[in-house]
Amino acid sequence: MSTRTRIAFLKGHGTENDFVIVPDPENTLDLPPAAVAALCDRRAGIGGDGLLHVVRSAAHPEARHMAAEAEWFMDYRNGDGSIAEMCGNGVRVFARYLQRAGHAAEGDLTVATRGGVKTVHIAKDGAVTVGMGRARLPEGDVTVSVGERSWPARNVNMGNPHAVAFVEDLAHAGSLYSPPPFSPASAYPDGVNVEFVVDRGPGHVALRVHERGSGETRSCGTGACAVAVAAARRDGVDPTVTGTPATYTVDVPGGTLVITERPDGEIEMTGPAVIVAEGEIDSDWLETFVS
Repeated sequence: MSTRTRIAFLKGHGTENDFVIVPDPENTLDLPPAAVAALCDRRAGIGGDGLLHVVRSAAHPEARHMAAEAEWFMDYRNGDGSIAEMCGNGVRVFARYLQRAGHAAEGDLTVATRGGVKTVHIAKDGAVTVGMGRARLPEGDVTVSVGERSWPARNVNMGNPHAVAFVEDLAHAGSLYSPPPFSPASAYPDGVNVEFVVDRGPGHVALRVHERGSGETRSCGTGACAVAVAAARRDGVDPTVTGTPATYTVDVPGGTLVITERPDGEIEMTGPAVIVAEGEIDSDWLETFVS
């Protein structure tokens, strides 16, 4: 990295789930966890819930097998520097960056992620729809707790693990600074994203979320999808059985997402994606976090 004196970055968000964007088409940057965490630090760095490392699929060892389907790979990192399989809001912001940079146009495109290749549609009105794949609903009872309260939770996997608990009041989720305890431990050996959900009306819910590796965030795309699926099943709705799509409006602290589960089981998420700034990272500063 020391040979590079100009490292570009951008800052973007989707329903206030915010990201540092680092374009690196040929995968030449060394971004160890400490460097990512430093960039995402809100006081000493740029600040973000996570980092979107923009790499051509053919240039990244984890994505080369997807290069024929998707030119670009979203090498996503959590705010603490750990690697994550997928980030729904991140994919929308990633697509908006590709559009801004001239790598994609309004309409359809594909993005490679550790959770597989995702289909994306950039609409004329600026909304971005992401094909989030199918939900898996692992068997077994799960419980999540905050203080003295505990709730049964629905285990939903959207390429990453979620525990969805329906509660009476979102305040019951507490501060969400630290991961809410869950049981059994075997349900989520690598940790879990926990969503606390209340009803707002028919087909309309609101959530707060603790994202694994990031703490409470203003929004979680995969979490909103998991919540919509959990709410549909709770409401006795399964589009793969009825043949009719199910759509839920999901309020997150940073805005609103619209989630549709289709009869083929595919889930689509629609929401905003905004680029708010761009600049350069001080390479000498970043170098101090690279061993």
